[in-house]
This record gives sequence, structure tokens and C-alpha cells, in this order.
Amino acid sequence: MPRLVRVLGPSVLLLVALLSTLVALNFGGGAAAQLLADPGPVVRWGLPIFKVLVNVSAAATIGALMLALFALSPKEREFGFALDFAAASAAVFAVASALTGFFTFLQVTNVPVSLDDRFSATVGQFFGQIELGQAWLATTLIAALVTVLCFAVRNQTALVFVFGISLLSLLPMAQQGHSAGASGHNAAITALGLHLVFAAIWLGGLLTIVLLRNHLGKDRLGDVLGRYSALALVSFVVVAASGYVSAELRVGTWENLFTPYGILVIVKVAALIALGCFGILYRRYFIGRLKAADSGRRWFWGLVVAELGFMGLASGVAAALARTATPVAQVVATQVPTSTPAQILTGEPLPPELTFARYFTEWNVDLAWLLFCAFGIFFYLAGVWRLHRRGDKWPVYRSVLWVSGLVVLFYLTNGGLNVYQDYLFSAHMLMHMMLTMLVPVLLVPGAPVTLAARAIRKRQDGSRGAREWILIAVHSKFAGIVANPLVAAGLFAGSLWVFYYTPIFSWATTDHIGHQWMIVHFLITGYLFVQSLVGIDPVPFRLPYPFRLLLLIGTMVFHAFFGVALMMGTSLLLADWYGAMGRTWGLSAIADQQMGGGVAWGVGELPTIIVAVVVAVQWSRSDVKESKRLDRNADRTNDAELVAYNEKLAKIAARDR
Repeated sequence: MPRLVRVLGPSVLLLVALLSTLVALNFGGGAAAQLLADPGPVVRWGLPIFKVLVNVSAAATIGALMLALFALSPKEREFGFALDFAAASAAVFAVASALTGFFTFLQVTNVPVSLDDRFSATVGQFFGQIELGQAWLATTLIAALVTVLCFAVRNQTALVFVFGISLLSLLPMAQQGHSAGASGHNAAITALGLHLVFAAIWLGGLLTIVLLRNHLGKDRLGDVLGRYSALALVSFVVVAASGYVSAELRVGTWENLFTPYGILVIVKVAALIALGCFGILYRRYFIGRLKAADSGRRWFWGLVVAELGFMGLASGVAAALARTATPVAQVVATQVPTSTPAQILTGEPLPPELTFARYFTEWNVDLAWLLFCAFGIFFYLAGVWRLHRRGDKWPVYRSVLWVSGLVVLFYLTNGGLNVYQDYLFSAHMLMHMMLTMLVPVLLVPGAPVTLAARAIRKRQDGSRGAREWILIAVHSKFAGIVANPLVAAGLFAGSLWVFYYTPIFSWATTDHIGHQWMIVHFLITGYLFVQSLVGIDPVPFRLPYPFRLLLLIGTMVFHAFFGVALMMGTSLLLADWYGAMGRTWGLSAIADQQMGGGVAWGVGELPTIIVAVVVAVQWSRSDVKESKRLDRNADRTNDAELVAYNEKLAKIAARDR
């Protein structure tokens, strides 16, 4: 049975994926002949089929690498086999991406294939100058690089970078999923990117386990499946949420569900529900029994093959959906004659005039940060609950502060500030100050590293779970450098000037990827700075309390100087963005920027004062603790240190006499 499963599982996956692609294309009209410039049936049918191969091979690569990092032991043969499978899958990924890019070229240009110089020049122009061609060229090159690295790298820590590079291969595909400048472009990129990454982990992980069957004994199989099941559960939640957002953007209304595109979405949702049911069966029934006895193994592997079949169905329908006309037209703002300047710049209409109430009534949901905050709260409270069940104590205030910090982060990345920060520099600066100052002040006392070290079970087989990876990251040389108080303070204060007075500010404002980088950067730099001053989690080096206060005062002065510079400035930092929005309400662009300087000076200092108070309180408590320690030591030794000191003074006095 196991040998049959190793052959039957991947075969069922590919067969169902290809058949479902062909049926869905025929049903949705995704391969219908075009009225003008039709590329021919080979291109119309071949392009989505190669796209299926891209999706499956990318999933196999990413899933195998994820299992090697989080579930498999380098002491066992399973580890090397998984990396070999990742390398082979990456090679298929590279070839399939190249063919998909070529077929995309044929579809877009409708140029007949030939061997003359004109055809070669057209191909070179498409892949070198056209954004769509550049995207597929980048995907192909990244996949080829991952192929080489999977063979060359066998160190667990170095594989983290290989895994990160493999995820980068999905970025060009995510950016192709929605028209740039169309309404909901940023939300669509985020949703599609999350969908691709976590669907790949889910599908590729299961496919890797099937092929690893011979290298996993009874005990190892249960452990690896349990670890994969946790990854699959997270992937299921993310895939379901991101799929809903993508469908809502493209379907729009309930009536549109009865269009060909909507019906294909329903089929994909049904496959997702079935996969969720498989996950419930694994976690509640099979995994525990696989560790205990051999009974039920035949049924288990049968379910695995069936699950791969449903994954193939979802993959095939997804490839066909990409070729099927959406009920909601994806219209670029620049193509509409009545578009406003704000629509042309951002892809969204200008929001209503900002009032205090609209800070809380206007929302622009960012799915990535919504899920990050939700998972952060869930896993933190799960860790606290595990300590409670074990009889260990965890201060309530830490949990309250951690949850509060993530709630504030959720608001900043999804609420009114996220709506208006594209149009008002003052709203952007308020969001920046709260990201880099208020949120870290709430998160740092939560001591997440300490909680993880205490709550997560330690691995004994040489593999690395969340606990091992967190501790490796915290104790790494890089962490020791950036967590140094002087370095953290330099990053915290210096990044203000580097960010706002270089082209980085334009990139972070006009590009969705840049905007996400900005949030991560300011959040991390603020967290490192606050952690170096008042953190509970372990760090390689801490300054004495007097120097902490001096460092904090220095950064306050630096912040104040930056704010004053903006308040006194008379030229716009991004004149072609904030000055070209066409706002008919609110302050002028330059007055709003000067107001943003006041925000940087005034609002940014409030959390700093809180940190200063905390440092002073910790300083006083450390003196009290030191006094109590000395008193206890004196009681235990009958003031031995004092007696010795007095004897030393008596000897000195006797010698002088």
C-alpha cells in the first residue's frame, strides 16, 4: 500500500488538476477563441495547463522546504530526501515558468513562431522591457536559483534564506493577479500573495509526506504528521480568508455567483470545505492512532490520496479562474475619462473630509496585518493557557499589554489612519509615530520570547520547531548587533532622516510592497529600541539605568529636531503625490505637512515619556532589590562582609600609627 500511495497520490493530484482545468476552461469560456488576434488553440489551452504545472511545482518546492525547516530532522534520511525533492520540484518549476512565460508572450503579441531575427528581437523586448514578461523571467530565474541552492545548501539555518528566496518567486505572480491602478489593487495583491504562499505550504507539505513514506517509521510518521497538521491548520485559515477577499473583489454581488466565474468559485469553495474536513479527521482521529498502532493505516493513506485529489481540483479550478472573465470589470483608473487625480494616483476615490469620527468609521482592511494580529493574539493566549494548565504563573498585565498592542496595530493598519495616510501627510506621520513608539511600548512588556521559551515544547529529535527557531534568532550574532542599545537607538532615530529625505519615502508611499516594508521597518526598529530600554526578554547587553535615560533623552531631542525641521519647512517632500491629490477639503498640502511635523514632535514624545517613567521605576526597583539582597546576605553570614571591612580599616589605622 505505501508504495502504491507514493505513485498514486501525485498521479491523482496531477490528473485531477489537469482534468479540472480543461473542464473549467470549457465551462467558463477561458479558452474560447478571441474575436481579434486569436493566438490559436495550442496557446489558449496550453497556457493554463502550464500554469497548473507552475502552481504544483512551486507548491512542492515551498512545501518540502517548509517541512525540512519545521518538521524533519537533519539526523535522519528524511531531511536529505526532502531537499532533493525540493530541488527536483524547483527544476520543474523553472521549466514550467519559462514555458508559461513563452506562451504568455504568444498570447499577448500574437506573433507567429519563427527562427528569424525579428521574432528573437520581439521575444527579447517582451522579456526585457514589458512588465508581464519581466515578471515571468524573474520567476524563472528565481526558480533556477532555488534549484541550485537546494542541492548546495544542507545547513538548517542557511535553508531559511533558501526558503525566503523560494517565496520571492511567488511575488511576480501575485502582482499579476489584479490590474495595477484598478480599485482594490492593494487588497488583491495581498490576498493573492497570501493565498499562493499558504496554499503552497499546504499542498507541497502533504505531497512531500507522501513521497517520504518509506523514510518515516511509525513513530516518526506520527510526529511529522502532527507538525504538518499544525502548519496545514494555519494554511487553511489563511487560504480561506484570502480566497474570500479575492472572490469578493472579483464577484462583487450575490447575483454574480450564478455567472460562470461565480460557479467556478463555488466549486473551489466546496473543495476547500472538503479539505478542511480532511484536516479535522487527521487531527481528531488518525494522527494519534498512527502513533499507537498499525490499525487504520490503510484508511489513512486512502484519505491522503483523496485529499490530494481535492487539492488537484482546487488547483485546476484556480488556474481556469485566472483565464475566466470576472463579473466585476477590472478597469484601470487612467482609462476612465472622469477619473479624479486621487483615483489616478491611488486607484481609489478620494475619501470624504477627515473628521474625528471618521478615524473610527472609515476602514481599509489589510488582510495580512489582520491575520498577523489575530494569530499573534491567539498563539500568545494559547501559550498562557498552557502555562496555566501546567501550574505556572504568568502576570496578567503582560497578556493585557500584548493584546492591547496588537489591537492598536490592527487599527493602525486597517482603520481610519490607513485610509487617510495616502492623502494626508499628517495622517501618515501619526500612523508612523504610533507604529514606532506606541505599539512597541505595549508589546515589549508582553515578553513574547520568554513566553515562547516556557510554553512551547522542546524538540528532542534534532528538528527545529517554533521554540528552537525563536531562540536561535534571539541569540544570533545579527540579533546581538541590532539589539545593542546604541545600534537600536541609531536605527530608531536615524531611519527618520534616511526614510523621509531619500527616494525610499516615495517608494513606500506609491508602491504597496513599499508600504508593507515601511510598516515592518518602523515596527521592528521601535520594538528593538524599547526592548533595549525596558524589555523583559533576554538581550546580549543592557546599559546601566543612568545611561538608558541619557540615551532616551538623546533620541527625544533627535525626534524634536526632526519635527521642528518639518514644521519650519516650506517645500513638499512628495509634491507629485500629496500636492497632486486634488483635495478640496482640509489644509493645503504644505500646511498639512507642517502639521505632520508637529505630530512628530508632540505626539511622538508622549510614548517616550512613558518609557522614561518605566526606566525610572525599574531603576528604583533594582536599587530596592539590591538592598534586599544585601540584607539577606548579611543575615545569612552575620554581617561577614561588614566585619571584614571593619577589620581591614582597623589594620590600615594600626599600620599608619
